[in-house]
Amino acid sequence: MSLDRISAHACFGGTQGIYRHRSTSIGTDMEVAVYVPPQAADGPLPVLTYLSGLTCTWENFTVKAGAQRYAAEHGVIIVAPDTSPRGLNIPGENDSYDFGTGAGFYVDATQDPWKTNYRMYSYVRDELPALIASEFKIDAQRQGIFGHSMGGHGALVMALRNPDRYRSVSAFSPIVAASRVPWGEKALGGYLGQDKEAWKHYDASLLAEKGGWKSPILVDQGTSDQFLEKELKPEILEEACQKSGTPLTLRRQPGYDHSYYFIATFMGDHIAHHAKILKA
Repeated sequence: MSLDRISAHACFGGTQGIYRHRSTSIGTDMEVAVYVPPQAADGPLPVLTYLSGLTCTWENFTVKAGAQRYAAEHGVIIVAPDTSPRGLNIPGENDSYDFGTGAGFYVDATQDPWKTNYRMYSYVRDELPALIASEFKIDAQRQGIFGHSMGGHGALVMALRNPDRYRSVSAFSPIVAASRVPWGEKALGGYLGQDKEAWKHYDASLLAEKGGWKSPILVDQGTSDQFLEKELKPEILEEACQKSGTPLTLRRQPGYDHSYYFIATFMGDHIAHHAKILKA
């Protein structure tokens, strides 16, 4: 298992690379973007994984978020995978924007015809970190994860379920209660079936309510986000963290929407948040 480089670009003294590899957990080729800052020349660095939202690939974040500048400033490697398998020609895979292609929801599907390939949870948690560790100078003991919308859901779930793997977590406008909002109900029902007990393993707020996560969580949410009231509902996460004593900073940002203009505005804060924890 190895990475084949598609392209590489000098960026803030480091390198923004785009790679392709054959995934054993997904069963098809996957692409991933990896930014390596200049400090990598001096030894292993912390690694930060970014999970994108519905319809996105690695490209949305890599081109629009402006993260490389801050990654170079703090000396952090950033890994940005795709959001689903692609080109499998599964019936129904391309029928809607919020299920199938571009909408893997970072779960391991258990239902046909999805369960063979739609295994983004295992891919992000296990396969991708091992591959990155074999190809780059990372400190595997210092890993953080963050994301946007569906990717914010994925980041929170990954961290809360795996506090031994991740030291830091943050999110932009995340889906915080996937088992209780339309986007999540559609995805979890399709991938996991109608046993709603199984859905709870992918509901960030239910996981947060159990406690066990110790480091501060940072969430930014725009108050003019068109999905705020129907799909995102950050107050559910806020209440869950209060119940369990989980440290959460939820910043409601006046006037900001769901776009990468919003993400780019606060990207520096998020990478600084992770760097502080990962370098402690």
